[in-house]
Amino acid sequence: MSAKSTMTLGLVLVAGFVSISGCQSTYFSAWEKLGYAKRDILVERVQDAKKDQEEAKQEFQTTLDQFKTVTGFAGGNLEAKYKKLNSDYLRCEAAAGDVKKRITAVETVGEAMFSEWKDEIKQYSSDELRRASQSKLRLTRDRYDQLIEAMKKAESKMHPVLRAFKDQVLFLKHNLNAQAIASLEGTKVGLEKDVGLLIQEMEASIQEANKFIEGMKDAPK
Repeated sequence: MSAKSTMTLGLVLVAGFVSISGCQSTYFSAWEKLGYAKRDILVERVQDAKKDQEEAKQEFQTTLDQFKTVTGFAGGNLEAKYKKLNSDYLRCEAAAGDVKKRITAVETVGEAMFSEWKDEIKQYSSDELRRASQSKLRLTRDRYDQLIEAMKKAESKMHPVLRAFKDQVLFLKHNLNAQAIASLEGTKVGLEKDVGLLIQEMEASIQEANKFIEGMKDAPK
């Protein structure tokens, strides 16, 4: 069984256990009994967040592309075009929600890991090792803070784009005629700019995730 499969199976077992206890400390403790430290869980959640961001980025681009096909629509089944755009918008909205949940999940285990690390530093009898661990803690915390900042910045850019998409979907729904399509043309440039900026922020956040995952190889278990 692969490491990913093992962790997935462990997640099922731990989820069932924690659903009974309802305690985060119990959750992490149960994982540790399965051989997964908080660091492992944090890296796994950052990887999941990165994957969801990549998927959300694609959904936003797909929705923009669909919107552009509607603005250039010259005849045919306009209702079908509306339904496709609305479907893309709903997937985009769901993807944005997934990203928000992933960021929260990363923060939950991240704060728990750093709290534990700070407490355990006090247990060193060697001043040299304590200082070395404190230095690694500061470096890892800085990387983590940069990651969370990038993730939240990208996530915050999703909301105005989603609102703009929703406005256009509703407008198209209520005005399924050629005049409505012509009036959408003026919004295309603004949406292209907003989605372009959003994708830039998401790509920056994904890069921060990659840097953080790489840097965690030096963090203690």
